Parts: sequence; C-alpha cells; structure tokens
Amino acid sequence: MFDYDAIVIGGGQAGLAMGYYLQRMNKRFVIIDQQARVGDSWRKRYDTLVLFTPRRFNDLPGFPFSGDRNQLPTKDETADYLEAYANHFQLPIMPEKTVVRVEKTESGFQVFTTDEVLSAPSVVIATGPFHTPYIPDKHMELAQDIVSLHTADYRNGLQLQPGPVLVVGGGNSGAQIAVELAASRPVILSMGQSRSFLPITIMGVSIFWLLKAAGLLTLPGTSWIGKRWEQRPDPIFGYEKQMRELERSGKLRIAERTLSIQGDLATFSDGEQASFSNVIWATGFRPSYEWLHVPGALNDAGRPLHERGISPIKGLFYIGQPWQHNRSSALLGGVGADAGYLIQHMD
Repeated sequence: MFDYDAIVIGGGQAGLAMGYYLQRMNKRFVIIDQQARVGDSWRKRYDTLVLFTPRRFNDLPGFPFSGDRNQLPTKDETADYLEAYANHFQLPIMPEKTVVRVEKTESGFQVFTTDEVLSAPSVVIATGPFHTPYIPDKHMELAQDIVSLHTADYRNGLQLQPGPVLVVGGGNSGAQIAVELAASRPVILSMGQSRSFLPITIMGVSIFWLLKAAGLLTLPGTSWIGKRWEQRPDPIFGYEKQMRELERSGKLRIAERTLSIQGDLATFSDGEQASFSNVIWATGFRPSYEWLHVPGALNDAGRPLHERGISPIKGLFYIGQPWQHNRSSALLGGVGADAGYLIQHMD
C-alpha cells in the first residue's frame, strides 16, 4: 500500500502546476518543498529583481496573475502570487522538508526526507535545473579583502564595500545588477558570450506577445529552429539602452570574458585588465541530483534523461527543465502546458 498516488519534489511554479492537474484528477499526492513558505525561493533573490515577462505571460493554470496584466512583476509579487495560488487550490504542501534520497522499488518509489520515508508509484521531480550556485575556480585567486558574492547571495549594494564592482556573467541577472550598481559606482560587466538584446516592448506591444504570435514560444525544441534557438544564449531583455548610456558616461565598462583573476586584478580574454574591490558572480547554477538513486534516471553528466519530461524509468517524471518541450517551458507561464502533458501519461 502506497502513502500517495504521486509525490512531487519541489514546490516552485513547476511543482504547483503539477499539483493543479493531480488535484483535478483526484490523485492522492503531496508536494515536498525545502522552503518555509511557498515562493520563498523568489523572495530570497536580489531586491531589484523584476521579471522580463508581463503578468499575462506568468499565469499558472486556473488562476491568473493579479494586477496590471501588461506590467512586469517584481520578485516579491511573483512569490506572493505563487503563495496565493497554493492557498487558492489548497494544495497539499510539506514545507521545510529536504529530500535526501529517492529509490526505485519493485512497484514504485521510496522518497526519504530528513525525518520520514514516503512511498508512491509515481514521482515528479520539479526542482528545476538551478540547484547549486556555480563559481569558477578563478575565485580562489581573489585577494582576501575582496567582497565576493554569487547572485544567489547578493541582495543589494549595501553588502558591498566602496570601490568598483566586477560583475562576471552577462545574462539577464548580470545585466540587471550591473545597471543597478552603475548608478552609484564604477562597474565592469564581463560578458563571456556574445549576447543579443531584445526590447521589452515594440511600439507598446510586449515582445513576448509578438514571439507568441509568431509561434516561436511554442515551437518544439526538436524542430530545426528550436534546436538553433536552444543552442544560443538567452538574449538580454530591456537593458540595452541603459547599458549603452552608462557605457558612454563611463560608469559602466563592458569587458570580454574573464580569463583570470590575481588579487584585485582581472584579465579579460582580449588582454585588457581592470581592478576592482567587489565581485558578483552572475555565473548561474549547476544541477545537483546526488539524492536521486535510480539507475538509468540520469545521463553520464548527471542530468535528467527524459523525453518531454517522461523518464525511461516507469513512474518517474520531470518538470521545469529548460526546453523541456519548447522555449515556454523555462517561463513561469509555460510550465502549465508541460504539467498538462505529463498528467496524461501518469497512471
């Protein structure tokens, strides 16, 4: 006898969307989450974080994101929306529980937490790909008096000491933080890859509405265009004008990839150098599934093996993976479609 029909690991947007469909199918399920409150993973991000997708593109199934539908929500508004979503549907969530091991049994799975063991014929891993903050080995060469923070730990400029800031990593988080800090101090933004820029709106129309209308958000990753898009780094949304103005004023310096760091001096791939007093690592995260003890569930690189979220292991599913089906899979409003697909393949 199983404790549940399904166990969902992870209580973020992907886990909540999965819970919505499990509830509609009258399944006995539970969502296990490490956080004390639904949405805390968003609340703990840096203070000025704003989503680049308007509210209308951030809806989870069955419950729209409240407020001005064309406005970009803050990270705290997003956290509150997720909490309101869980409360609205009264989803069964176990907060502040850490999964330490998942094992396959003859008929299903055992999920070990820090204080109990649960069983179910199906397990949905909704932890996403962003587990362990990644900092390159270059940080080992930093001078001891340098303030060094990953974006996972950065909240605002009050954590920094006076002097220039080196931001390593040119994605949306790196660009947003660099623009924020350049208003009050010199900033060097080291961009390791060539990035394209897209505006938030074109003639008052959201870029995401245009992408959706063109069919690009729902284009499968298995298509020729989808494969090309997936291989390219994400564009930076909405900061090109501010970055260029700050660059012209001398407040922001855009540098090449950081090749090495010695003390307080960074050397970039074009040979240029810059000194700094603080460094913020906008270098992303690495997945970590060391608790998943299910043979055949992961590839040699430790990443999930799946086809559109369906594992080769019977009863094991993933949701919230980048390009799980299409570009929308990585967006708040895209996980609902993936959850709706998975529920059709669960016993």
